[in-house]
Amino acid sequence: MKVFLTGSTGFVGKQLLKDLMENRHKVKCLVRKGSEHKLEKYINTIEIEYGDITNIHCLENIIKGCDAVINIVGIIREIRGNKITFERLHYEGTRNLAVEAKKQGVSRFIQMSSLGANKEGKTQYQQTKYRAEDFIRNSGLDYTIFRPSIIFGKEDNFVNIFANMLKIQQFIPVIGDGKYKMQPVAVENVSAAFVNSLERKDTIGKLFEVGGPEKIEFNEIINIIGKVLCLPPYKICVPAWIMSNLAEMFDWIPVFPVTKDQITMLLEGNTCNEKPFFDHFKIPPVFFEEGIAKYLS
Repeated sequence: MKVFLTGSTGFVGKQLLKDLMENRHKVKCLVRKGSEHKLEKYINTIEIEYGDITNIHCLENIIKGCDAVINIVGIIREIRGNKITFERLHYEGTRNLAVEAKKQGVSRFIQMSSLGANKEGKTQYQQTKYRAEDFIRNSGLDYTIFRPSIIFGKEDNFVNIFANMLKIQQFIPVIGDGKYKMQPVAVENVSAAFVNSLERKDTIGKLFEVGGPEKIEFNEIINIIGKVLCLPPYKICVPAWIMSNLAEMFDWIPVFPVTKDQITMLLEGNTCNEKPFFDHFKIPPVFFEEGIAKYLS
């Protein structure tokens, strides 16, 4: 099968590209000019098209001839000065891709959304993810939508942040009481489901919520990271209102570690019923401690 893949230079995208190639699929990657070096390992075995899903004109005629589209483009914070916004990347970009896929005769469309996507969500992140889903559901395409929780793996921007903090200072600031639960899922599990679903008709028209096999309090997540590193963490609880006010003032600065929207979603928790996902795809779940030990230690 020939797959048109977006987001291939990112953390999840690299794993997905690897798994697609290992399963003998042909892959055409949409890549921003200057980012192709991130795919150097596959440069002679994949096709590369330069472009951006927010520009519908660059998508003309480049999806034609593929059997499926996999869209995993997403951002966790906006950089408005560079026109990188949730509205443009999550909604408008997905809409452009879906419109062009249908126009060019490619009906199979697999979309990565996010656990917590909600029409009435408290954040633009949640709302735009939902609107992208809604557009795909009404597009007439043979879609499958995945809503993963926090994804962990070798190059993630979640576990590695806290691991690096512990290596430097051995204390971790915790927003609020740290008792909100998360359900981190291994990148290998997410990628396997995407690849598995390509040729399975029983995934068409379906939405899968994707969480790992454990629902874990944030405090315990930090404890597990510390255990793997043999660096017992000292946690400092920071009242949520203080962090929210700081984020409101400074989250426009890319180096500020957290945005107000991220704090809002963090305090809501991020869990689901993972059983339908693992039962459907028959994927052996990777447990959090076991998974992070492979790359942290």
